This record gives sequence, C-alpha cells and structure tokens, in this order.
Amino acid sequence: MQTPIALTIAGSDSSAGAGLQADLKTFSSFGVFGVTAVTCVVSETPLKVSQVHPVPPNVLQDQVRLLLESYPIGAIKTGMLYSKAHIKAVCELLADTNIPLIVDPVMVASTGDLLMREDALDTIRESLLPLATIITPNLPEAGILLRKSVITKEDQEAAVDELSSTFGASTYLKGGHFENTKTHRDLFKENGKLHVFEHEHLELPQTHGTGCTLSAALAAAISSGLDLPNAGKKAHLFTQQALRESESWNSPTSGEAIFHLSQTQQVHAVIEN
Repeated sequence: MQTPIALTIAGSDSSAGAGLQADLKTFSSFGVFGVTAVTCVVSETPLKVSQVHPVPPNVLQDQVRLLLESYPIGAIKTGMLYSKAHIKAVCELLADTNIPLIVDPVMVASTGDLLMREDALDTIRESLLPLATIITPNLPEAGILLRKSVITKEDQEAAVDELSSTFGASTYLKGGHFENTKTHRDLFKENGKLHVFEHEHLELPQTHGTGCTLSAALAAAISSGLDLPNAGKKAHLFTQQALRESESWNSPTSGEAIFHLSQTQQVHAVIEN
C-alpha cells in the first residue's frame, strides 16, 4: 500500500510550532508524506512575530503547480496566504482539481499580529472559501468572515450554519476562544449534520499552532481515506492530545517560558478508539 500524500500551502514558522513545520510534524504522526508550498518566511516564536517576508506569488504558484503535476496528492490544506495576489495564484490552480481542500483562514497570529494584508479578506471570501471542502475558522476568524460578533455559544451555533451555507463547505468551527469556561466545544457542520466535540479547558499561556495542527490533522486523515465525520473526530482528538502534552523551555535571554504543542505524538494510540 502506498503512503498517502498531503500538500500544505502555508508560511514557514522559524519556531516550528505553526505553519509548514507544524503541518509536516502532524502529517508524519498520521503516517502521511507531506509536501509543501511556501507562501511566506516568518521570523516568529509563540511570543512574537518579528518579520514576514512573502514569497513572490509566481514562485508560490510554480511550487503548487509542480507538486500537483508530480504527486498523487490526497488532500490539500491552506494556511497563511498573506495577500490578494498569493490567494489568486493558488486559486487559479486549485479551481481545476477535485482534491479535498481544507482551508484554515489564517488572519491573526496568537500574539495578535496580523498575518495577512487587509486587501486579502474579500479574495478569501470570494475566491478561496467557495473552493473548500472544509473551512476551519476559530471564533474571531468566523466573526471577521461573517462581519459580526461570534462570542457566545449561541453565536457559534448560528455561525457554523451561516458559514456552511454561505460558502458551500463543511465547517469546523473551533471554540477555544470562549473565556471563563471549564469546557470548550468545537462544532463540525458536515453535509447538513452537526457533530459536537467537547473538551476540557486547559490553562496554557500559549497555544501557538493549534489551528495549523487541527487543519493539518484533517488533511492527513482525509488523505488516508477517512470520511469527513471520522476525520473531524480524529483531528479533534489529535489536537487535544497535542495541547495536553505541550512542552516548554525557558528563553535564555528573558527567562520567559515558551510553550509548544506536541505534534510528534504517536497518533495511532490517540485516534484508533
């Protein structure tokens, strides 16, 4: 049996906690071979985004074109796309494929730093999201996409319905941004059916790369042949395990603790039940 292949189109994170590096670690944990198209080179840690250097859109497009021509890719995920030109470069190629597409609409880093140009939002709405098989926004991203607040559980329920119907895609709406709660829930609206995944609140100072890990896990599960409901369940379990097993190191200059998710867990022990 051939090893499944998944493609990630995203930014390079120098701290390796998010972006392409997080995706590749997640793919590997699922036994999936990962290929990459780099959109930006980002100097960052979970505490700071220092610089964002975008790859020229024609170079990004050539990476994607070459990979689509060369490999039997089973699923594609997009992360940080940065600009209108980058999104259009990707959409021109993805519009001609039938490969399942998971779109993580990355807009803002966990530090609060903007990870896309403001003129890119309409292009995401109009060109990218309608191509998606699954979109994976968090609550703030859902609010931006819908141009309304998504801050309560009732808002979350309405938003997952509206996002699914507006963009014609299954929607995995993450619930980790709710405050002052002992539990969180993710809602996955798939083919008109709502799946609810609940988990306990974990008190972590940084959760850098959570969205990348979840969307990469979805891509890995789908490329491995799982249907969407089971892929959603496996991705949720994997991400929660990665959060529970977070690691930390003290900065040699500031002494501040830097936390990273554990994306290199043995996935089969997590997802087979």
